[in-house]
Amino acid sequence: MDIFREIIQETHEQVMLCHDAPSGLKAIVVLHDTRSGPALGGCRMKRYGSEEEALRDAMRLAKGMTYKNAAYRLPYGGGKAVVWQDDGDPWKAGETDEAARTRLFQALGTQIERLGGRYVAGLDLGTTIRDMDAIRTRTKHVTDTTGTIMATDEFTAEMTAYGVYLAMRAAVKREMNLPTLHDLKVLVQGLGKVGRRLCRYLYEDGARLLVSDLNPKAEAEAIRLFGAKRVRTEHVAGTACDIYAPCAAGGVLDDRTIPRLKCRMVVGAANNQLLMERHGELLHERGILYAPDFIVNAGGIIITAGELQGLGKARLKRNVEAVGQTLLDVLDLAEERGIPASEAALRLAEERLSGG
Repeated sequence: MDIFREIIQETHEQVMLCHDAPSGLKAIVVLHDTRSGPALGGCRMKRYGSEEEALRDAMRLAKGMTYKNAAYRLPYGGGKAVVWQDDGDPWKAGETDEAARTRLFQALGTQIERLGGRYVAGLDLGTTIRDMDAIRTRTKHVTDTTGTIMATDEFTAEMTAYGVYLAMRAAVKREMNLPTLHDLKVLVQGLGKVGRRLCRYLYEDGARLLVSDLNPKAEAEAIRLFGAKRVRTEHVAGTACDIYAPCAAGGVLDDRTIPRLKCRMVVGAANNQLLMERHGELLHERGILYAPDFIVNAGGIIITAGELQGLGKARLKRNVEAVGQTLLDVLDLAEERGIPASEAALRLAEERLSGG
């Protein structure tokens, strides 16, 4: 991987490699664009197959945060932090896991403080409120800590799911002229914090649920609570449905899966669903409506930005209702210019980033 070429090509402002020997911290903090304000984006902890994979993930996620924040005219740029987790014990030997983990994220907080407020961290895959609290002991540039709205009853996941649901409603109204999701078949892939909450919204709106997850207990719960039917992971792409909702890993839409899809639209919560940007064109060519992920899954960042501005819970939820209309703006732009929705979303964000 030619790191500088990647940074220049993708217009990233800064990539910081972090190491702290006492805690064992190995992390990457990426700032993509701070023209609109400090880079705001989550901190994830994950086992990566290689250092290159970790760096690419951080860079792509940071860029996605820039576009997500710009699309909703939030006063923040895009950034991301990833903490490398080894296959073995990722923390210093001789300490309890809890104490060692605290030291790890305190060390990350020290690194974030050195950026002077140019990056604001928050929750993401593999991190917890306790981790954000540890970062807070070293810097004020962190959110999702104990006592915040986002830290109570997993409000971030709830609002992310709510936004995805509203996006589905908007897409169905526009494309099928249907007022609700009643009797539509929706396949939810991934039943984590967001996916299982999305299932509840869909069930209450009368959708017929299909679910797939690597955790059999999560599938069983969805079957029990929502009358869902299970779909094996290897059969997801080829299963007939009205809406396919990827809510787990990214990169699920590629040269192998797209030709097999038997859905009318893709509307899901996962980040970076397209393996490559050209896969948005492939969906467009197949006549499958693709609701760009950074438009659809923005509920979490909308409420994070709102709370940083001092807004209350009711106002934050109303702000999330912008997701449906923003998706319609993207689809209208795509139709007007004759381009895939994935490209239209990027253009909309870029125009708003430039003050349009």
